[in-house]
Amino acid sequence: MKTSLLPFRPFATLALLALLPTITQATESTLVVRVADRSAVRIPRFITGKFAEHLGNNIYNGMDAQILRNPTFAAYPFATGQQSPDGIATFHYERDRISQAIRQQAGRTGWPPGEGDALVESYFDGLAAFWGRVGPRNAVQVSPAVEPQGGRAQRIQAKAAGQGVAQWTWLPLHRVREYEFEVLLRSPEVATFTVAVSAGAAEPPLTKVSLTGVSTDWHVIKGKLALPADAPADAAYRFALTADSPGQFVIGRVRLWPADHIDGFDPDIIRFLKASKLPLLRWPGGNFVSGYHWEDGVGPVERRPTKPNYAWGGVEPNLFGTDEFIAFCRAVGCEPMICVNAGDGTPEEAARWIDYCNGPADSPMGRLRAANGHPEPFHVRHWEVGNELWGRWQFHWTTATGNVDRYQRFAKAMLTVDPTIQLYACGAPIFWGKNWNDTLIADLGPALRSITDHPLIGGNVTLTTDPLDVFRDFMAVPGVLEEKWASLRDDLARGGVREPRLAVTELQLFAHLGSRGDISQPARLTRENLPSQGSITEALYDILIYHAAVRLQPFVGLITHSAIVNHGGGLRKERERVYANPCYYAQTAFADFAEATPVAVELTAPTEHAPLVLPELRNVVRERDFKTVDALAALAPNGDLLLSLVNCGTGPLKLAVELKDFAARGPAQVQTLAADKPWSGNTLEQPDAVKPVDSVDSAAEVRDGRLTLDLPAFSVSRVRLVAK
Repeated sequence: MKTSLLPFRPFATLALLALLPTITQATESTLVVRVADRSAVRIPRFITGKFAEHLGNNIYNGMDAQILRNPTFAAYPFATGQQSPDGIATFHYERDRISQAIRQQAGRTGWPPGEGDALVESYFDGLAAFWGRVGPRNAVQVSPAVEPQGGRAQRIQAKAAGQGVAQWTWLPLHRVREYEFEVLLRSPEVATFTVAVSAGAAEPPLTKVSLTGVSTDWHVIKGKLALPADAPADAAYRFALTADSPGQFVIGRVRLWPADHIDGFDPDIIRFLKASKLPLLRWPGGNFVSGYHWEDGVGPVERRPTKPNYAWGGVEPNLFGTDEFIAFCRAVGCEPMICVNAGDGTPEEAARWIDYCNGPADSPMGRLRAANGHPEPFHVRHWEVGNELWGRWQFHWTTATGNVDRYQRFAKAMLTVDPTIQLYACGAPIFWGKNWNDTLIADLGPALRSITDHPLIGGNVTLTTDPLDVFRDFMAVPGVLEEKWASLRDDLARGGVREPRLAVTELQLFAHLGSRGDISQPARLTRENLPSQGSITEALYDILIYHAAVRLQPFVGLITHSAIVNHGGGLRKERERVYANPCYYAQTAFADFAEATPVAVELTAPTEHAPLVLPELRNVVRERDFKTVDALAALAPNGDLLLSLVNCGTGPLKLAVELKDFAARGPAQVQTLAADKPWSGNTLEQPDAVKPVDSVDSAAEVRDGRLTLDLPAFSVSRVRLVAK
């Protein structure tokens, strides 16, 4: 298939893609780069943004360095995976279901065998989820209590010294041996306590610290622990808080950090994100935001309530709020983007949030921010009005006209506080949401500028499907998105929207194992060979979408990929060790294209057929072929020529490149990310199985303006040609 890709001008039409009317199989792949034919706009640096949400271990036990689970001893609701008619998560009340959830958590976390059963027993006796007793069941009585702000605390009645509560956990001993802890505690009967870490219940402590001065009043007590150098790094440890004498005591909170944390954040996460040149981070949701009230998450942590997480189950302890989010962004060096609660939130609440972030120190919320230790405004520029309000899983979802009403009311209140902010209206997925988007355009017209999309595309795939067919379908999706986004751009322009923009605020591929399918056929698709967010397929998919976004410039202003840690594709943190999915490396390489100027390319490449096994693709196209190579070329600000190349075919290819109006100095600098199978990825045991390889390829020497590049199957390559 031959494609001539010209630089896009504002309001360019789809015709500028210059797709040839016929699709042909090519025996050779060629790329002509016309450096003199340059785009009028540069590639926005926000293309490689990311997304963080209060879901699972994305923020807590992910971005956050705090190690313990349920540190506020909360009443922990276990979600059923279903929602009420208002889009609120429903929770299990059946003993068997709750027991199963606790055992699964213990297994996933890698706690010792049998610990799940002990945790179930303690939970139904009245001990907070994921905490266990230190001492016999008949000697350590547990019951709920109340912490200073009225939330749940934990009461312990110890019959003997050395009894209390404990939690198994993993420690980042591969990196640091010193730890910091904080305990919110009171006791009418016990004056001293011990905090200890051991290798097991019957083992002597590897380290311990005495806590003194405890009284009937609440006290926050901080301390440090140091583990010996010979303590194994690959083992779970028992963290315990015990009384030094018999009596009762009440615990409101226990937190534990590695001493090398960065403002409370995981230093490995910060290191990875800084290396990726992360430009933008969206927070706090996601579905979570539709029930989130930001004022719960600011100020001293002692005053922050723990509440149920009505989107995903579990609890929200409000230990990571606005101040922490801004601090995280500053530690990484990225710009913040906030999505406001347009579910059960109000325009006035959103306006106060903007004042808290951007108002002067003498404004109503600016005074609160200053009192919380931040006299200078945060200067948050990007604000999204609601998340997926069209979805019935969304807390207080709405209709298309309801979305218009909400946007108008929120926009008025928010812009009154700060008219300089950029607002993003909640659009519906481009694959099916035209009616929703048309309503937004028709009713808002020039008052609308930016609309959002969440292309979370895939669906349930039958088990008899060839896994390579799933891969092929995903490689066809970006081309369909490009066409539909171009149509949306034109719809916005026709609706009177001046300089329309699209913000892709969630992105990842989304296939799931479905039903058995045709029982006469063998099952071929498994969890192990399903192309997923953790595989090389996500890396290729993302870069193809970045290419599409650049070809549509200046329409696509930003992309925040899902997500930072332990959700979607990005980073993984297991047993306190952090490693990267392949898409992290691809996104990091593409970050070099920020502020570069696209130049025209002409590409000839073989095609493959998309078999349409993904239901969400099959619903929008009847036939689809895709190029096995996709290419983007751009001039970096320093004059170097950058190429981004994706081989989304199922075999290796040679690409002959011809450079027009560019003189290169030396051979090409090539970085290649490839895998032998499209479902290959990294694991805790093999964290470097799929990583980029850098080379200065002498075979890729430019001679007479020509060079040849080898593109492995299932690969994405970044090529730098240094200008003479």
